Amino acid sequence: MEYHVQEHLHYAGLATWNHCECTQNIEGADIVLLGVPFDGGTTFRPGARFGPCKIRDQSLIACCFKYPWDYELKEEAKIIDYGDVGYWVGAYATDFMIKDTYETVKKVLDAGAAPMIIGGDHTIPYGPIRACAEKYGKLALIHFDSHQDSTPSQTTPEGKKNLSHANFAYDLQEEGSIDPTKSVQVFCRTEFTECGYNIIRSMEALDMTPYELANTIREIVGDMPVYLTFDIDALDPSAAPGTGTPVVGGPTTDFVRKVLIALRGINVVGADMVEVLPDKDFSNITCIAAATLTQDIMYLLNENRREK
Repeated sequence: MEYHVQEHLHYAGLATWNHCECTQNIEGADIVLLGVPFDGGTTFRPGARFGPCKIRDQSLIACCFKYPWDYELKEEAKIIDYGDVGYWVGAYATDFMIKDTYETVKKVLDAGAAPMIIGGDHTIPYGPIRACAEKYGKLALIHFDSHQDSTPSQTTPEGKKNLSHANFAYDLQEEGSIDPTKSVQVFCRTEFTECGYNIIRSMEALDMTPYELANTIREIVGDMPVYLTFDIDALDPSAAPGTGTPVVGGPTTDFVRKVLIALRGINVVGADMVEVLPDKDFSNITCIAAATLTQDIMYLLNENRREK
């Protein structure tokens, strides 16, 4: 009798992203997934360094179905799990993470693939966004988050930037990698810093339909090259309790999935999923949400690849 590997035995095999090949040979890849187990920029609850491992684990069950998309992503796109990058310990951990993620994403882009990063805290976008801007020019940012992350970073007496997960959106527009006038921050519901971004606060966003919200986002970014960054705390804590700084009043996973699907066709060139905190995720609901939304974002990367 001949036996075949059963597709839906989610508990078996190594926990690479949705059982994709784990390799640093990215020749011919369409999408390259990178884990960044870093949480040195956290300002409240630490532990997001364990996010990549657990998101991969839950991808085995969350990402084996194509619904609501009309094709199986793995059957059309060559997806590689590159493994983890950017991890270090000690005083220079942040500098190393930014340098290593920049260099790795640059390698991915030079190979003609699109980077999908899973973290880790929201300090992570510095390197990937700089690499994407170097290749594509100034970027539009689509930023899903309960926080605006637009506090200017402070400079130490030695002249170094003291970076945290609260600074990337301000710093990267200030240095010119992002055009804030063509960028949008969605579901924000804490303090606000005016630095040129279009902000759709959570209550405003939830008064729209998902399709109205997606159209508003699309009108803002136009045909600009887009970097999409998704902080899992954009979701309401009832849908994503496992995060470092939860804030009530966010959307459901259903609402966000409908927004993402309605964004198909935007010129998204790179993306990340961050701030998953497995230690506070006792039912795995946050990691399941993160894995599912990561795959939805990967569909957007693939849709853009198909158009080109």
